[in-house]
Amino acid sequence: MLAATVAWVLARYLLPHTVSTFAPFTALVALQATVYRSLRDCAQYLTAMTAGAALAASLAAVAGIHGWVFGLLTLLALAVGRFRPLGAHGTQVAIVGFFAYSSGLGRIDYIGHLTASVALGAACGIAAHLGLAPARHTVYQQEAVAVLFGGIEGRMAELADAFEADAPDADRVHRLRSEWRHLSSDADRIRDSIGTEIENSRLNPRPSIEDSGNALIRARAALDVAERCQDHLRSATRSLDHAISNGELPTLVDPFRSAYAELLRKAGTAVHHIGRLERTDPRQLDEVLDQAAGELERAREQARNVTSSHPKASTLQGTLLTDAGRLLDELRHPRLTRT
Repeated sequence: MLAATVAWVLARYLLPHTVSTFAPFTALVALQATVYRSLRDCAQYLTAMTAGAALAASLAAVAGIHGWVFGLLTLLALAVGRFRPLGAHGTQVAIVGFFAYSSGLGRIDYIGHLTASVALGAACGIAAHLGLAPARHTVYQQEAVAVLFGGIEGRMAELADAFEADAPDADRVHRLRSEWRHLSSDADRIRDSIGTEIENSRLNPRPSIEDSGNALIRARAALDVAERCQDHLRSATRSLDHAISNGELPTLVDPFRSAYAELLRKAGTAVHHIGRLERTDPRQLDEVLDQAAGELERAREQARNVTSSHPKASTLQGTLLTDAGRLLDELRHPRLTRT
């Protein structure tokens, strides 16, 4: 508001009244959510304005002021406004062209004042944004990712308990499926927030933590791993839920269920190492994942001992082992460190 007011006052004082409205409008265009977006939109608007004014001046000088010339101006301005680099401001080519042609009759002095008014508004808007730049929230985004990983780790522990229990809580297992969906929604929201913060960090003069750009990239990479891991955990939970509902869970031998539960706990520890705010120790992570891989092999050995007289158990075990193998692959690659 202050930037638009200052721009209007300066334009009214320095320029003809016929172009003063463009100054506060441009100031508002320059005040976007982030400094980077403000500069980008301002550059797009200035380019569109220049193109529109140049078209109006050229046609007026060559063909004069006529209805058919105005139609030609409209056609050319709409065509130029479709250029992708102009973004959402492509329509301004035609709008500014209309003003320059109709109100200014294509005169160079009017177009010069119009350009000065737009430049004045842009300067006020950018100055205000640089002076009151949005705060940096790198640590907040890292904490949001860490909370998400904590939620995944906690539900992995509950899933492990369900596999090991003689009589799992069917309702709790069923609710776990819904909770995985909620975590996926949280991950989508965090991804959007990280994207906004990455943009906010560009050209922003406000201070932040050291190496904040790479920290946000690592946070987004960790989020990728979290989302892929959730897909496999959601599949394993769905298999367990169906096994409980269909009475197939007793066909899984206790040693298999015990090994699978321990595998989930070790994988949960790996999730903890990746998701915590402190930098991940690759050796500790490798050690935990090696232990989880050992439990996976033990579960596979138990699955091989199942005879052909238990086809349902073989199918269920195969599905669970596939999900577990893919889960460990996601946790191993790529290697992630956090700051």
